[in-house]
Amino acid sequence: MSPLSPPTHAAHPLLPWLLGFCALAMAAVGALPYAGGWNDGSRLAAVESLADRHTLAIDDSLFCRPPADLIAQGRPPYAPDDRNLLDGTRDKLLIQGHFYSDKPAVITGLMAGLYKAARWLGLPPAAERPDLFCRLMTVGTAGLTYLLAVLALYFLGGEVGLSGRARLTWVASFALSTYALTYTRHVNNHILQLGVMAVICLQFVRLARETERGRISWLRVALLGTLAGVGFNLDFGSGPLLLAAMLGLLVYRCRRPAAALVFLLAASPWVVAGLGINHAIGGVWKPMNMVPEYSTWPGCPFTPENMTGFSRHGPLDLPVYALALLFGKKGFLVHNLPLLLGLPALAVLRRPSPHRPELIFALGWCAATWLLYAVLSNNYGGACCSVRWFVPFLAPGYYLLAVHLRRYTEQIAGFLALSVWGGVLAAVMWWRGPWELYLVPLHWPVVGAALLTWVLVGRRRLRAAVRPHRLPEEPPRPAVAA
Repeated sequence: MSPLSPPTHAAHPLLPWLLGFCALAMAAVGALPYAGGWNDGSRLAAVESLADRHTLAIDDSLFCRPPADLIAQGRPPYAPDDRNLLDGTRDKLLIQGHFYSDKPAVITGLMAGLYKAARWLGLPPAAERPDLFCRLMTVGTAGLTYLLAVLALYFLGGEVGLSGRARLTWVASFALSTYALTYTRHVNNHILQLGVMAVICLQFVRLARETERGRISWLRVALLGTLAGVGFNLDFGSGPLLLAAMLGLLVYRCRRPAAALVFLLAASPWVVAGLGINHAIGGVWKPMNMVPEYSTWPGCPFTPENMTGFSRHGPLDLPVYALALLFGKKGFLVHNLPLLLGLPALAVLRRPSPHRPELIFALGWCAATWLLYAVLSNNYGGACCSVRWFVPFLAPGYYLLAVHLRRYTEQIAGFLALSVWGGVLAAVMWWRGPWELYLVPLHWPVVGAALLTWVLVGRRRLRAAVRPHRLPEEPPRPAVAA
């Protein structure tokens, strides 16, 4: 296997700072000062309850009460009346007479720490200013993670060997031509997992470069273990798959038992805390929202027929639903148009490449998560823009595109065409927000225009490549004397 190519560094040391500032500014401008749906309402209810009432039970949270009741009491509502929160969040579980959020609790504790720090600096309680509370939580989690993802991918592009205009085009495409920015408008786990996955890809590439030189950074191994533990707590479905895949790649790259031990020691506190709190509240080791008895309260919209975590597909329905998760009306690939180039780019896995182990790890985790949710769901992630579970797939997808474009620079024109149309679709998705119940406006016309443009650009470049070149006329030969 050939060694990794030397990393490409920024043309100017201030460029990463400028990218980070722009990413955070866009996220801050788009952050909304209210709960947008049951998903973020449930998380915000848990944070408010833990920080202000020191309990994970959310019965008394303002996010569990109808906004109309708050208005009648002369208090500011946490959501406008035209949102789907007329009765408060319904992403909650009734356990031993109390309501609890169905979101993993470790991340709630981290967010509660951020909220308490802001209270210490003078922020009013959430019950008095829910608008400030919502905006703080959104920018402080989704906004900062979006910044982290943009910067991690920028440095990853340099590690792969992209440089100059190609590298900036690639990063801008990720930031502005996918649904990543859409998920910065409200609190959610999925944008957090995207940031974690982007840093994981970057750190594994750097670890591979170190192992080529015969050394290992134990601090980097510990960081990877910590990231695995955090990722475990962001999604109890894909999180265990991520931890197992990371351990496999680490063992392959380091070939030392001590590296696996350091990795597991760094990940274990997060895993133990996540499973322990889950068991302490719900009495089960599996995700609490997979217990049907906890969703039997009056008015609960979740039933054994639509709950995630159960297989209900027949042998013919499963392939259709699995493909629809990628290409259907909620499909991941048709909402992130630049990643359509990733389909032909998968051929890079067939050839020897220094990045092949990392790509197999990252894309293998995506494939396993896709199959997991294909088997154990039937609701496309609920009311969300495209499939919310697949937001972290953007990092491995753009890693694959970077390796592909580094080798086939002539395909940058097609990538740019898909990114321009992807930017149009991303703007519409950003305007609608992440909790979209219906099809994104203009979705299929934009997808059709993107595919047509991609084909036309590809045909033009193909014709240019095979067009016979006219040879210059030879100069006349000098006459030879008799």
